[in-house]
Amino acid sequence: MEAPIKMKLKKGDQVVVIAGKDKGKTGAILKVSPTTNRVTVAGINIIKKATKPDQQTGAGGGLIEKEAPIHASNVQFLDPKTGKASRNRV
Repeated sequence: MEAPIKMKLKKGDQVVVIAGKDKGKTGAILKVSPTTNRVTVAGINIIKKATKPDQQTGAGGGLIEKEAPIHASNVQFLDPKTGKASRNRV
């Protein structure tokens, strides 16, 4: 197993996506995974996941939309003063 990567990104940071299908969108970090070097950002990289009905809890099945993690290199901090991407944490 690999050692966790030291990440500058923390939960709750405002970031802007700099690559991929959601390029230019902004959001807050919901989850950070240092072992895989990935972050989950609110409203970014939305996927549809099919779920089966659960008889024990009574929850119905269907399609749910949720955020999928993206690689940490594809996001940068959002500078609150200028509103642009920044390398440095503010």
